[in-house]
Amino acid sequence: MARQVPEKIRLRDVAKAAGVSQGTASNVFSRPEIVREEVRERVHAVAKELGYGGPSITGRLLRAGKVNAVGVAAIEPLSYFFEDLWARQLMAEISNICDDRGAGVALVSARNDERLAWNIGSALVDGFILLCVEGGERLVDITRQRQLPYVALAIGADDQSIPAIGVDNFNGARLAAEHMLGLGHRRLAILSTMLRDGQAGRADEAQVRQAWYSTSRDRALGYWQALQAVGMDPHSVPIYGTLEDEASTHAAMAQIFAAPEPPTAILAMSDKIAMYAVDWLFRSGRNVPGDVSVIGFDGVPEAALATPKLTTMAQPMHEIARLAVDAALGDTQVEGRRVLPTELVLRESTAPPPAK
Repeated sequence: MARQVPEKIRLRDVAKAAGVSQGTASNVFSRPEIVREEVRERVHAVAKELGYGGPSITGRLLRAGKVNAVGVAAIEPLSYFFEDLWARQLMAEISNICDDRGAGVALVSARNDERLAWNIGSALVDGFILLCVEGGERLVDITRQRQLPYVALAIGADDQSIPAIGVDNFNGARLAAEHMLGLGHRRLAILSTMLRDGQAGRADEAQVRQAWYSTSRDRALGYWQALQAVGMDPHSVPIYGTLEDEASTHAAMAQIFAAPEPPTAILAMSDKIAMYAVDWLFRSGRNVPGDVSVIGFDGVPEAALATPKLTTMAQPMHEIARLAVDAALGDTQVEGRRVLPTELVLRESTAPPPAK
């Protein structure tokens, strides 16, 4: 004979056993100050006897319609939030802003496509911040189905109806190249963030223009415009794709500096890549910036602590995070694309080229 599973004790069962209305029993747990002490004690005693642990916090929050929490989702692994310098800085800014507002932050895994709908649909949040949504159109579609506020960051999708916050990658890169050119550099090389998944090494114009990731493409186009403005042929400046890790960056640097006339300046599309490049230069016996100047992009905190301190194009991370949290909590919505400027931060890693 099968063992009978006992029915779950509900609030109405406690109310009936205690001889009070269900509304009174509910108030004992949610608004005890309005219930007489002897009634509270009786209801709690009955609840303990029946094994009732109290109303569902989740259910209570959902009925209230506001949980005061932001969901942050990315199509990257959850480790991305802790390992990637840019994502880590962004999460720190989001967390600080939520702390100031007494709000919570929930990381939502969107990596597993089979669990994506469940993870987004079951997240107990007021709205979502979606990171690195290039190639993540399904994440946007499923998030829309929740009918909660949301905003996308670092998105390259063509859908202009997606509320998005980003930085001006094109003009930021143009300013970075103009800085190097203004110092007198004419032999340059570009280290790119990923153009396509798994693709590293020398890239040609077609590969850049057909890149999967708009950030990499737009930054390359910005560099090229600055080169053209001083009469240089952009194709004379080699561009090497990396996997944004040490191994692929060091491999690219070895190829770049195997040329008969190696560059005197490196344009790196991220601070992380720039710092890997500086490390390779030091290991190869070259001085930064005495022999080779290096400029990064993003403005992560580690760039200011590097040796030498890294010149970079800083993103307005606090402003990005503030706008994103505002949107996710339903305060101020982002309409269409909000593009923010970057700022040139001059430090120690760039200088005029060495005298011949």
